[in-house]
Amino acid sequence: MTLSSAVQPRLAGHVLVDQLRVHGVGHVFCVPGESYLAVLDGLYDAGIEVTVCRQEGGAAMMAEAHGKLTGRPGVCLVTRAPGASNAMAGVHIASQDSTPLILLVGQIGRAMRDRGAFQEMDYRAVFGSQVKWAAEIDQAERIPEYLSRAFHVAVSGRPGPVVLALPEDMLTEMVAVADARPYQVLDTAPPADQLTALATLLSKAQRPLAIVGGSRWDARAVDDLAAFAQRHAIPVAVQFRRQMLCPVEHPCFAGDLGLGADPALLAAIRASDLILAVGGRLSEVPSQGYTLFGIPEAGQTFAHVHPDPSELNRVYRADVALACSPGAWLRAMAGLPATATAARQARCQQLHAARAAWSDPLRIHHPGALQMGAVMAYLNQALPDDAILANGAGNYATWLHRFYRFRGYGTQLAPTSGSMGYGLPAAVAAKRLYPQRPVVCFAGDGCFMMHGQEFATAVQYQLPIVVVLIDNGMFGTIRMHQERHYPGRVSATALRNPDFAAYARAFGGHGERVETTAEFQPAFERAMASGLPAIVHCLIDPETITPTKTLSQLRAGQ
Repeated sequence: MTLSSAVQPRLAGHVLVDQLRVHGVGHVFCVPGESYLAVLDGLYDAGIEVTVCRQEGGAAMMAEAHGKLTGRPGVCLVTRAPGASNAMAGVHIASQDSTPLILLVGQIGRAMRDRGAFQEMDYRAVFGSQVKWAAEIDQAERIPEYLSRAFHVAVSGRPGPVVLALPEDMLTEMVAVADARPYQVLDTAPPADQLTALATLLSKAQRPLAIVGGSRWDARAVDDLAAFAQRHAIPVAVQFRRQMLCPVEHPCFAGDLGLGADPALLAAIRASDLILAVGGRLSEVPSQGYTLFGIPEAGQTFAHVHPDPSELNRVYRADVALACSPGAWLRAMAGLPATATAARQARCQQLHAARAAWSDPLRIHHPGALQMGAVMAYLNQALPDDAILANGAGNYATWLHRFYRFRGYGTQLAPTSGSMGYGLPAAVAAKRLYPQRPVVCFAGDGCFMMHGQEFATAVQYQLPIVVVLIDNGMFGTIRMHQERHYPGRVSATALRNPDFAAYARAFGGHGERVETTAEFQPAFERAMASGLPAIVHCLIDPETITPTKTLSQLRAGQ
C-alpha cells in the first residue's frame, strides 16, 4: 500500500492542527493573522479550545502560564514580525522560568524571502538566543516531524520555548502525510553509586538544607518532597517565586529565597554543612546576586539534582550531581532509611518558627489608611487552598510572596524573569483551564497597564477573576532604587492613572475602589460574588514603598 492510498490529502494548515491534537493539546492562545489563516480554519472544528487575546505578548504569557500549571507545552499562535515581536516577552519568560512553550509564527511566502518583504523576519536570528530550538517549516510533508520534535525539545531536560515559523504558502498546500505519535517525556533514573554517595553525605550531615526550584515538578513530586524532608529532618527553602513547591504549613518549610529574603534564612544557609539543590539552577535572585555560594567551589558540601546535564557543574561544582527530574530523584530516595536526628528536627522547628514570624502580616504597619498587612491576613483566611494567585513584577508583589500562605502545587503563577504585565494574562489562562477554582491576580498600577487590555479577554470568555490592583501612582521598584542611589531626584517614575474601577465597568466587569483597610473585605467579597471579571482598585500611600521602608527613609539613607 502506498502512502497516497493510505493517507488522504489534507490542507497543510489542517495537518498542523491535527498534530496539536495528536500531542494532546486541548487549548491554544492566539491573536489572529492573515499569515496563518489555514491553521485558523483547521481550528474551526478541531475540538481544541481557542482563546483569542488582545495582544501577542498577553497571548504568549497565557500559553506560558498554561505550561507552568500543567507541565505540558503551552501553545501560542501569532502572526508575522509585529506579532512575533510582541510575543517575545512571553518567550523570554518561558526561557528564564524553564517552562515548555511552543510559539507558532506566521511567515511570508517562501518565494518572497530575502527581499525585505512585508513583515519579513528572520525568526532563527531573532529568537535563536532565547529558545531551545527555532526553525521554519519549508516542506508541508514535514509538519508532523517538526511538531513532534518541537514538543520533545520543549519538555526535555530543562524545559523551555520552541519557535516554529510557518510560511503562508506552505500552509495552503495539499499533502498526504501520516500523523506522528504523541510525544513522550523522557526521564532518567539516578545511578546507584550517586545515590549511595548522596545518602552517605545525608547521613553524616548535622545541618543539611534543601533549596528547591525549577520546573519538571508535579503534585506527586511535591508530596514526595514533603515526605522526604520530614523523614530526614531537612529544612526546605524555595527559590524565587516557587513557593508552591512546599506548603507553608509543612514543619520543615524554612522560607523563600527571593528579593529581600529573610536574613535569618540566609544565615542558616551559610551555616549549613550540606546544601541540597533540587530542580533549580540557583540563578541570580535565589543566589542573592551569586553571593550566597562560592563559584565554582560552593564553599560547602553541595549536591545538585537537575534534569538537564548541561546545567550541572555549569556554575557550581557539585560534590554529587544527579541528572534527573525532581520526581525521579525523590522516588529513588524513598527507600533510604530515615536519617532524622533530634538536633536536625529542632533546627527545622527553629527555622520554621522564624519564617512564620518573618511572614506574619499583622506585625507590619506602614503609612496610610489602607494597611496591606491586614489585607494579606484576610486573604490568607478567605481564599481556599486551591486558589491560584498570579502576579507580574513590582514592589507590590512583595506583599504576596512574603505574606501569602501558599498551600499546594499549582497555586502560583509568577515570572522568575521579573517580567511586568504577566499577572493578568496568567490569571486569564488559569481561569480558562480551571474555571471552578478561585483565581486572583495581584498587580501594581504600572504592571497592570502593561497588559490591562487582556481584561477584555476575561470579559469575553466570562472568566470571573479578581484583580487586586495596588496603586501608588508610580513605577515603585524603580522609584525605590532611584531614592537609594539619587535621593530626591525623581525622574521618569511618576504615573497618572485612570479610575481602575471605572475601567473594569467600561469593559463589562465589576469595579471596586478601596481607600481604607475596613473597605477591603466587603469590596473583595462583592467582587467575588459578582460573577464577573473584577478589579478591586486599592489606593495605598505612596510612602509605602516596601513593607518595612518608606520613601522618606530611603531618601534619608536609612
